[in-house]
Amino acid sequence: MIDTQLLSTLKTVMQRKGLSQRDLASLIGKNETVVSRWFAGKVGISPTSVKLLEKAMGEKLTRETSSNKVALITGITGQDGSYLSEFLLAKGYTVHGIIRRSSVDYRERIAHLEGKPHFHLHYADMSDSMSIIKVVSRVHPDEIYNLAAQSHVQVSFDAPEFTANVDAVGVLRVLEAVRACGLTQKCRIYQASTSELYGKVEEVPQNENTPFHPYSPYAVAKLYGFWIVKEYREAYNMFCCSGILFNHESERRGETFVTRKITLAAARIAQGMQEKLYLGNLSSLRDWGYAKDYVECMWLILQAKKPEDFVIATGVQHSVREFAYEAFKHIGIELEFRGEGLNEEGVCVRDDRKNKHNFSLVGKTLVAVSPDFYRPTDVVNLWGDPTKAKAKLGWNPSKTTFEELVKIMVNHDMAKVASEGAAAKVRTNLAEYLEKGIVK
Repeated sequence: MIDTQLLSTLKTVMQRKGLSQRDLASLIGKNETVVSRWFAGKVGISPTSVKLLEKAMGEKLTRETSSNKVALITGITGQDGSYLSEFLLAKGYTVHGIIRRSSVDYRERIAHLEGKPHFHLHYADMSDSMSIIKVVSRVHPDEIYNLAAQSHVQVSFDAPEFTANVDAVGVLRVLEAVRACGLTQKCRIYQASTSELYGKVEEVPQNENTPFHPYSPYAVAKLYGFWIVKEYREAYNMFCCSGILFNHESERRGETFVTRKITLAAARIAQGMQEKLYLGNLSSLRDWGYAKDYVECMWLILQAKKPEDFVIATGVQHSVREFAYEAFKHIGIELEFRGEGLNEEGVCVRDDRKNKHNFSLVGKTLVAVSPDFYRPTDVVNLWGDPTKAKAKLGWNPSKTTFEELVKIMVNHDMAKVASEGAAAKVRTNLAEYLEKGIVK
Protein backbone atom coordinates (compact mmCIF):
# COMPACT_ATOMS: atom_id res chain seq x y z
CA MET A 1 0.00 0.00 0.00
CA ILE A 2 1.30 3.45 -0.93
CA ASP A 3 1.57 5.76 2.10
CA THR A 4 1.22 9.17 0.46
CA GLN A 5 1.71 10.99 3.76
CA LEU A 6 5.01 9.18 4.33
CA LEU A 7 6.19 10.04 0.82
CA SER A 8 5.22 13.68 1.29
CA THR A 9 7.11 13.86 4.58
CA LEU A 10 10.15 12.13 3.08
CA LYS A 11 10.22 14.56 0.14
CA THR A 12 10.03 17.53 2.54
CA VAL A 13 12.94 16.25 4.65
CA MET A 14 15.02 15.49 1.53
CA GLN A 15 14.39 18.95 0.14
CA ARG A 16 15.41 20.55 3.44
CA LYS A 17 18.61 18.49 3.59
CA GLY A 18 19.37 18.97 -0.10
CA LEU A 19 19.31 15.25 -0.94
CA SER A 20 18.56 13.71 -4.34
CA GLN A 21 17.03 10.26 -4.86
CA ARG A 22 20.51 8.98 -5.71
CA ASP A 23 21.88 10.42 -2.45
CA LEU A 24 19.06 8.79 -0.51
CA ALA A 25 19.63 5.40 -2.12
CA SER A 26 23.31 5.61 -1.24
CA LEU A 27 22.55 6.58 2.37
CA ILE A 28 20.34 3.56 3.04
CA GLY A 29 22.20 1.06 0.83
CA LYS A 30 19.35 0.55 -1.64
CA ASN A 31 19.31 0.32 -5.41
CA GLU A 32 18.43 3.67 -6.99
CA THR A 33 15.72 1.96 -9.07
CA VAL A 34 13.93 0.82 -5.89
CA VAL A 35 13.94 4.36 -4.51
CA SER A 36 12.66 5.82 -7.77
CA ARG A 37 9.80 3.29 -7.76
CA TRP A 38 8.82 4.54 -4.27
CA PHE A 39 8.54 8.11 -5.49
CA ALA A 40 6.73 7.05 -8.68
CA GLY A 41 4.09 5.42 -6.49
CA LYS A 42 4.65 1.97 -8.00
CA VAL A 43 5.56 0.21 -4.74
CA GLY A 44 5.11 0.99 -1.06
CA ILE A 45 7.90 1.49 1.47
CA SER A 46 8.26 -1.49 3.81
CA PRO A 47 8.47 -1.01 7.61
CA THR A 48 12.11 -2.16 7.49
CA SER A 49 12.94 0.47 4.85
CA VAL A 50 11.10 3.12 6.89
CA LYS A 51 13.37 2.36 9.87
CA LEU A 52 16.43 2.62 7.62
CA LEU A 53 15.21 5.95 6.28
CA GLU A 54 14.50 7.36 9.75
CA LYS A 55 17.95 6.31 10.97
CA ALA A 56 19.68 7.81 7.93
CA MET A 57 17.68 11.06 8.07
CA GLY A 58 17.84 11.38 11.84
CA GLU A 59 14.11 12.19 11.96
CA LYS A 60 10.80 10.45 12.55
CA LEU A 61 8.90 10.05 9.28
CA THR A 62 5.86 8.35 10.76
CA ARG A 63 3.39 9.51 13.38
CA GLU A 64 4.09 8.77 17.02
CA THR A 65 0.51 7.77 17.87
CA SER A 66 -2.00 5.47 16.27
CA SER A 67 -4.66 8.17 15.96
CA ASN A 68 -3.27 9.44 12.64
CA LYS A 69 -5.59 12.43 12.92
CA VAL A 70 -5.35 15.35 10.53
CA ALA A 71 -6.04 18.86 11.78
CA LEU A 72 -6.53 22.05 9.79
CA ILE A 73 -5.90 25.36 11.57
CA THR A 74 -6.93 28.74 10.23
CA GLY A 75 -5.06 31.63 11.81
CA ILE A 76 -2.09 29.34 12.33
CA THR A 77 0.42 32.22 12.36
CA GLY A 78 -1.22 33.81 15.38
CA GLN A 79 -0.53 33.34 19.07
CA ASP A 80 -3.10 30.56 19.55
CA GLY A 81 -2.35 28.92 16.20
CA SER A 82 1.33 28.50 17.02
CA TYR A 83 0.69 27.00 20.45
CA LEU A 84 -2.06 24.73 19.12
CA SER A 85 0.24 23.50 16.32
CA GLU A 86 2.89 22.53 18.85
CA PHE A 87 0.28 20.82 21.04
CA LEU A 88 -1.23 18.76 18.21
CA LEU A 89 2.11 17.78 16.70
CA ALA A 90 3.19 16.46 20.10
CA LYS A 91 0.05 14.30 20.08
CA GLY A 92 0.95 12.78 16.72
CA TYR A 93 -1.38 14.81 14.51
CA THR A 94 -0.59 15.86 10.99
CA VAL A 95 -1.14 19.62 11.11
CA HIS A 96 -2.14 21.74 8.13
CA GLY A 97 -2.39 25.50 8.37
CA ILE A 98 -3.94 28.22 6.25
CA ILE A 99 -1.85 31.33 5.56
CA ARG A 100 -2.48 34.41 3.46
CA ARG A 101 -0.19 35.39 0.61
CA SER A 102 2.20 38.15 1.56
CA SER A 103 5.19 39.90 0.05
CA VAL A 104 7.05 39.10 3.29
CA ASP A 105 7.47 35.35 3.59
CA TYR A 106 8.46 35.13 7.25
CA ARG A 107 6.12 33.84 9.93
CA GLU A 108 7.77 34.49 13.28
CA ARG A 109 5.51 32.44 15.57
CA ILE A 110 5.68 29.24 13.50
CA ALA A 111 9.10 29.60 11.85
CA HIS A 112 10.49 26.88 14.13
CA LEU A 113 7.83 24.44 12.87
CA GLU A 114 8.20 24.96 9.13
CA GLY A 115 9.93 22.08 7.40
CA LYS A 116 9.09 19.63 10.18
CA PRO A 117 7.41 16.33 9.28
CA HIS A 118 3.61 16.43 9.49
CA PHE A 119 3.45 20.24 9.37
CA HIS A 120 2.12 21.75 6.15
CA LEU A 121 0.99 25.22 5.07
CA HIS A 122 -1.53 26.18 2.37
CA TYR A 123 -2.42 29.54 0.85
CA ALA A 124 -6.04 30.62 1.28
CA ASP A 125 -8.03 33.56 2.59
CA MET A 126 -11.00 33.75 4.95
CA SER A 127 -12.67 36.21 2.58
CA ASP A 128 -12.44 33.80 -0.38
CA SER A 129 -14.73 30.76 -0.11
CA MET A 130 -13.24 28.91 -3.10
CA SER A 131 -9.73 28.99 -1.63
CA ILE A 132 -11.04 27.52 1.63
CA ILE A 133 -12.97 24.79 -0.17
CA LYS A 134 -9.85 23.84 -2.15
CA VAL A 135 -7.77 23.43 1.01
CA VAL A 136 -10.46 21.45 2.87
CA SER A 137 -10.90 19.21 -0.18
CA ARG A 138 -7.15 18.58 -0.42
CA VAL A 139 -6.54 17.99 3.29
CA HIS A 140 -9.72 16.11 4.29
CA PRO A 141 -9.26 17.06 7.96
CA ASP A 142 -10.61 15.17 10.94
CA GLU A 143 -10.64 18.42 12.92
CA ILE A 144 -10.76 22.09 11.96
CA TYR A 145 -9.78 24.83 14.40
CA ASN A 146 -11.04 28.16 13.08
CA LEU A 147 -8.81 30.68 14.86
CA ALA A 148 -8.52 33.21 12.03
CA ALA A 149 -9.98 36.61 12.85
CA GLN A 150 -9.45 40.33 12.93
CA SER A 151 -9.12 40.07 16.69
CA HIS A 152 -8.35 43.60 17.84
CA VAL A 153 -11.40 45.30 19.38
CA GLN A 154 -10.18 48.86 18.76
CA VAL A 155 -9.37 48.08 15.10
CA SER A 156 -12.92 46.81 14.60
CA PHE A 157 -14.21 50.35 15.14
CA ASP A 158 -11.88 51.58 12.38
CA ALA A 159 -12.50 48.64 10.00
CA PRO A 160 -15.97 47.28 10.80
CA GLU A 161 -16.72 45.90 7.32
CA PHE A 162 -13.44 43.97 7.12
CA THR A 163 -14.03 42.64 10.63
CA ALA A 164 -17.50 41.40 9.67
CA ASN A 165 -16.26 39.78 6.46
CA VAL A 166 -13.59 37.73 8.26
CA ASP A 167 -14.99 37.19 11.75
CA ALA A 168 -18.63 36.59 10.78
CA VAL A 169 -18.93 35.43 7.17
CA GLY A 170 -15.54 33.71 7.38
CA VAL A 171 -17.02 31.21 9.86
CA LEU A 172 -19.86 30.48 7.43
CA ARG A 173 -17.33 29.86 4.65
CA VAL A 174 -15.55 27.23 6.74
CA LEU A 175 -18.81 25.45 7.62
CA GLU A 176 -19.94 25.47 3.99
CA ALA A 177 -16.55 24.18 2.82
CA VAL A 178 -16.99 21.15 5.07
CA ARG A 179 -20.47 20.55 3.64
CA ALA A 180 -19.31 21.06 0.05
CA CYS A 181 -16.56 18.46 0.52
CA GLY A 182 -18.96 15.90 2.00
CA LEU A 183 -17.23 15.87 5.40
CA THR A 184 -20.14 16.71 7.68
CA GLN A 185 -20.01 13.33 9.44
CA LYS A 186 -16.20 13.06 9.51
CA CYS A 187 -14.91 16.50 10.41
CA ARG A 188 -15.23 18.17 13.81
CA ILE A 189 -15.04 21.97 13.92
CA TYR A 190 -13.90 24.27 16.70
CA GLN A 191 -14.84 27.95 16.46
CA ALA A 192 -12.81 30.46 18.46
CA SER A 193 -15.45 32.62 20.09
CA THR A 194 -14.83 35.40 22.60
CA SER A 195 -15.83 36.82 25.97
CA GLU A 196 -16.51 40.10 24.15
CA LEU A 197 -19.90 38.55 23.31
CA TYR A 198 -20.98 39.46 26.85
CA GLY A 199 -19.94 43.07 26.25
CA LYS A 200 -22.12 45.29 28.40
CA VAL A 201 -22.35 42.48 30.91
CA GLU A 202 -25.66 41.59 32.51
CA GLU A 203 -24.24 39.33 35.24
CA VAL A 204 -20.91 38.34 36.77
CA PRO A 205 -19.21 35.98 36.45
CA GLN A 206 -20.27 34.98 32.93
CA ASN A 207 -21.03 31.36 31.99
CA GLU A 208 -22.56 29.51 29.04
CA ASN A 209 -26.07 30.69 29.98
CA THR A 210 -25.29 34.38 30.49
CA PRO A 211 -27.13 36.62 27.95
CA PHE A 212 -24.95 38.19 25.26
CA HIS A 213 -24.74 41.96 24.82
CA PRO A 214 -21.97 42.67 22.24
CA TYR A 215 -20.47 46.12 22.59
CA SER A 216 -18.15 46.54 19.57
CA PRO A 217 -18.15 45.71 15.83
CA TYR A 218 -15.75 42.86 16.68
CA ALA A 219 -18.14 41.38 19.23
CA VAL A 220 -21.14 41.72 16.90
CA ALA A 221 -19.25 39.88 14.14
CA LYS A 222 -18.21 37.16 16.57
CA LEU A 223 -21.81 36.79 17.71
CA TYR A 224 -22.84 35.87 14.17
CA GLY A 225 -20.04 33.29 14.15
CA PHE A 226 -21.29 31.80 17.41
CA TRP A 227 -24.91 31.51 16.24
CA ILE A 228 -24.12 30.18 12.76
CA VAL A 229 -22.08 27.38 14.35
CA LYS A 230 -25.01 26.54 16.60
CA GLU A 231 -27.39 26.61 13.61
CA TYR A 232 -25.25 24.23 11.52
CA ARG A 233 -24.92 21.91 14.50
CA GLU A 234 -28.69 21.66 14.80
CA ALA A 235 -29.65 21.88 11.14
CA TYR A 236 -27.06 19.49 9.68
CA ASN A 237 -26.09 17.42 12.73
CA MET A 238 -22.48 18.61 12.41
CA PHE A 239 -20.00 18.29 15.26
CA CYS A 240 -19.20 21.99 15.52
CA CYS A 241 -18.87 24.02 18.69
CA SER A 242 -17.56 27.27 20.10
CA GLY A 243 -15.05 27.94 22.83
CA ILE A 244 -15.92 31.26 24.46
CA LEU A 245 -12.38 32.33 25.28
CA PHE A 246 -11.74 35.02 27.84
CA ASN A 247 -8.56 37.09 27.54
CA HIS A 248 -5.58 34.82 27.02
CA GLU A 249 -2.11 36.24 26.75
CA SER A 250 1.48 35.11 26.27
CA GLU A 251 4.92 36.26 25.19
CA ARG A 252 3.67 35.67 21.62
CA ARG A 253 0.81 38.16 21.97
CA GLY A 254 0.74 41.00 19.42
CA GLU A 255 2.44 44.16 20.61
CA THR A 256 -0.66 46.33 20.13
CA PHE A 257 -2.66 44.42 22.76
CA VAL A 258 -2.74 46.06 26.19
CA THR A 259 -0.96 43.28 28.12
CA ARG A 260 1.97 43.09 25.72
CA LYS A 261 2.03 46.87 25.50
CA ILE A 262 2.47 46.96 29.29
CA THR A 263 5.22 44.33 29.51
CA LEU A 264 7.19 45.83 26.63
CA ALA A 265 6.91 49.35 28.06
CA ALA A 266 7.97 48.14 31.53
CA ALA A 267 11.05 46.50 29.97
CA ARG A 268 11.91 49.61 27.93
CA ILE A 269 11.42 51.98 30.87
CA ALA A 270 13.58 49.74 33.08
CA GLN A 271 16.36 49.81 30.47
CA GLY A 272 16.16 53.53 29.80
CA MET A 273 14.60 53.31 26.35
CA GLN A 274 11.16 54.78 27.16
CA GLU A 275 9.99 57.40 29.64
CA LYS A 276 6.32 56.70 30.17
CA LEU A 277 3.51 54.23 29.40
CA TYR A 278 0.14 55.61 28.28
CA LEU A 279 -2.98 53.46 28.82
CA GLY A 280 -6.75 53.81 28.63
CA ASN A 281 -9.20 52.83 31.37
CA LEU A 282 -7.07 51.43 34.20
CA SER A 283 -10.14 50.13 36.02
CA SER A 284 -11.23 47.77 33.21
CA LEU A 285 -11.54 44.25 34.63
CA ARG A 286 -10.46 41.14 32.74
CA ASP A 287 -10.07 37.41 33.30
CA TRP A 288 -6.52 36.80 32.01
CA GLY A 289 -5.15 33.31 31.30
CA TYR A 290 -2.15 31.79 29.52
CA ALA A 291 -2.76 31.02 25.84
CA LYS A 292 -0.56 27.92 26.02
CA ASP A 293 -2.99 26.42 28.56
CA TYR A 294 -6.11 27.45 26.62
CA VAL A 295 -5.25 25.53 23.42
CA GLU A 296 -5.48 22.29 25.41
CA CYS A 297 -9.10 23.13 26.20
CA MET A 298 -9.79 23.77 22.50
CA TRP A 299 -8.60 20.25 21.77
CA LEU A 300 -10.59 18.73 24.65
CA ILE A 301 -13.78 20.32 23.31
CA LEU A 302 -13.41 18.37 20.05
CA GLN A 303 -12.68 15.10 21.89
CA ALA A 304 -15.99 15.18 23.79
CA LYS A 305 -18.77 12.70 23.02
CA LYS A 306 -21.18 15.41 21.88
CA PRO A 307 -20.68 18.94 20.55
CA GLU A 308 -21.21 21.67 23.14
CA ASP A 309 -20.10 25.25 23.70
CA PHE A 310 -17.77 26.03 26.60
CA VAL A 311 -16.48 29.07 28.46
CA ILE A 312 -12.67 28.98 28.61
CA ALA A 313 -11.47 31.17 31.48
CA THR A 314 -9.54 31.09 34.77
CA GLY A 315 -12.37 32.30 37.00
CA VAL A 316 -10.07 34.99 38.44
CA GLN A 317 -10.38 38.69 37.63
CA HIS A 318 -7.82 41.54 37.59
CA SER A 319 -7.77 45.17 36.46
CA VAL A 320 -5.47 46.76 33.88
CA ARG A 321 -4.00 48.67 36.84
CA GLU A 322 -3.10 45.38 38.58
CA PHE A 323 -1.48 44.02 35.42
CA ALA A 324 0.70 47.12 35.13
CA TYR A 325 1.59 46.99 38.83
CA GLU A 326 2.65 43.32 38.63
CA ALA A 327 4.68 43.87 35.45
CA PHE A 328 6.74 46.70 36.96
CA LYS A 329 6.99 44.91 40.31
CA HIS A 330 8.60 41.87 38.69
CA ILE A 331 11.33 44.12 37.26
CA GLY A 332 11.93 45.67 40.70
CA ILE A 333 9.87 48.84 40.31
CA GLU A 334 7.02 49.53 42.74
CA LEU A 335 4.25 51.81 41.51
CA GLU A 336 1.76 53.83 43.51
CA PHE A 337 -1.38 54.90 41.64
CA ARG A 338 -2.66 58.38 42.43
CA GLY A 339 -5.64 60.35 41.20
CA GLU A 340 -8.74 59.18 39.33
CA GLY A 341 -9.99 58.75 35.76
CA LEU A 342 -8.00 60.69 33.18
CA ASN A 343 -5.90 62.22 35.96
CA GLU A 344 -4.72 58.90 37.39
CA GLU A 345 -1.02 58.14 37.18
CA GLY A 346 1.39 55.47 38.34
CA VAL A 347 4.35 56.92 40.21
CA CYS A 348 7.52 54.99 41.07
CA VAL A 349 7.92 54.88 44.87
CA ARG A 350 10.64 52.21 44.99
CA ASP A 351 13.34 51.16 42.56
CA ASP A 352 15.05 47.85 43.33
CA ARG A 353 16.31 47.02 39.85
CA LYS A 354 19.52 45.01 39.88
CA ASN A 355 20.97 47.15 37.10
CA LYS A 356 19.70 50.71 37.37
CA HIS A 357 21.65 51.94 34.34
CA ASN A 358 23.03 54.77 36.52
CA PHE A 359 19.62 56.38 37.06
CA SER A 360 16.80 56.04 39.61
CA LEU A 361 13.12 56.15 38.70
CA VAL A 362 11.82 57.04 42.19
CA GLY A 363 9.38 59.95 42.06
CA LYS A 364 8.85 59.70 38.30
CA THR A 365 5.44 59.16 36.70
CA LEU A 366 5.79 55.98 34.67
CA VAL A 367 2.13 55.26 33.84
CA ALA A 368 -0.39 57.86 32.64
CA VAL A 369 -3.90 57.79 31.19
CA SER A 370 -4.68 59.05 27.70
CA PRO A 371 -8.20 59.63 26.31
CA ASP A 372 -6.87 58.39 22.95
CA PHE A 373 -7.08 54.82 24.26
CA TYR A 374 -10.71 54.99 25.36
CA ARG A 375 -13.13 53.21 23.00
CA PRO A 376 -16.50 54.58 21.75
CA THR A 377 -18.14 51.77 23.77
CA ASP A 378 -15.96 50.01 26.31
CA VAL A 379 -16.34 46.62 28.01
CA VAL A 380 -15.21 47.01 31.61
CA ASN A 381 -16.12 43.83 33.52
CA LEU A 382 -15.29 40.43 32.00
CA TRP A 383 -15.04 37.49 34.39
CA GLY A 384 -15.48 33.90 33.22
CA ASP A 385 -16.85 30.87 35.02
CA PRO A 386 -15.01 27.72 33.78
CA THR A 387 -17.06 25.29 35.92
CA LYS A 388 -18.49 23.42 32.91
CA ALA A 389 -15.09 22.96 31.24
CA LYS A 390 -13.60 21.68 34.49
CA ALA A 391 -16.46 19.25 35.15
CA LYS A 392 -17.10 17.89 31.65
CA LEU A 393 -13.66 18.12 30.04
CA GLY A 394 -11.40 17.72 33.05
CA TRP A 395 -9.55 20.91 32.11
CA ASN A 396 -7.42 22.72 34.68
CA PRO A 397 -7.76 26.52 34.30
CA SER A 398 -5.28 27.20 37.13
CA LYS A 399 -2.20 25.61 35.59
CA THR A 400 -0.57 29.05 35.16
CA THR A 401 -1.42 31.76 37.69
CA PHE A 402 -1.89 35.44 36.87
CA GLU A 403 1.43 36.30 38.52
CA GLU A 404 3.23 33.54 36.62
CA LEU A 405 1.74 34.76 33.33
CA VAL A 406 2.94 38.32 33.92
CA LYS A 407 6.38 37.00 34.89
CA ILE A 408 6.66 34.92 31.69
CA MET A 409 5.77 37.91 29.53
CA VAL A 410 8.03 40.38 31.36
CA ASN A 411 11.05 38.05 31.27
CA HIS A 412 10.59 37.58 27.53
CA ASP A 413 10.31 41.31 26.87
CA MET A 414 13.25 42.22 29.12
CA ALA A 415 15.41 39.91 26.98
CA LYS A 416 13.86 41.24 23.76
CA VAL A 417 14.49 44.88 24.65
CA ALA A 418 18.05 44.11 25.79
CA SER A 419 18.85 42.43 22.48
CA GLU A 420 17.28 45.31 20.53
CA GLY A 421 19.37 47.77 22.55
CA ALA A 422 22.56 45.84 21.85
CA ALA A 423 21.76 45.71 18.12
CA ALA A 424 21.05 49.46 18.06
CA LYS A 425 24.37 50.15 19.76
CA VAL A 426 26.21 48.08 17.16
CA ARG A 427 24.49 49.99 14.34
CA THR A 428 25.32 53.33 15.96
CA ASN A 429 28.96 52.42 16.49
CA LEU A 430 29.26 51.16 12.93
CA ALA A 431 27.83 54.42 11.55
CA GLU A 432 30.31 56.39 13.68
CA TYR A 433 33.24 54.25 12.54
CA LEU A 434 32.25 54.65 8.90
CA GLU A 435 31.96 58.41 9.31
CA LYS A 436 35.41 58.60 10.89
CA GLY A 437 36.90 56.33 8.27
CA ILE A 438 37.89 53.69 10.82
CA VAL A 439 36.25 50.98 8.71
CA LYS A 440 35.38 50.93 5.02
